[in-house]
Amino acid sequence: MQNLLPEPPATLLPADAEADKALAAAAAAGTAEAHKAVAAKYPAYSAAWAPLASEALAKGDPVTAYAFARTGYHRGLDALRRNGWKGHGPVPWAHEANQGFLRCLHALALAAAAIGEADEAARCAQFLRDSDPAAADALT
Repeated sequence: MQNLLPEPPATLLPADAEADKALAAAAAAGTAEAHKAVAAKYPAYSAAWAPLASEALAKGDPVTAYAFARTGYHRGLDALRRNGWKGHGPVPWAHEANQGFLRCLHALALAAAAIGEADEAARCAQFLRDSDPAAADALT
């Protein structure tokens, strides 16, 4: 059956050149402290929280990963809403400024699963796939 209702337009978050530059420098430094400094300076920038969550997961600290990922996820939801998102519709992975939110959503699913919060893990995994199947494919 074909859906005859129009799909909501894709939400494209605006780029933040200054925060992007700081995050690139933190990635080059390769330390948690460098990433934490970016998150502290740009707390509304989801992309700053994603590497912190990923690093905590890699170190076997899912509770810390959950906290970092949830922060980036909620800051990303705020940004999506400010940019016209109505709670559903595409959030394209191909748009680089969306990737921080999508990475946080993926990390939140992983951290939730690691702490036994199966419903949250499934909800986040489905939200990621609904946002853009390409994001789910790239991150899993």
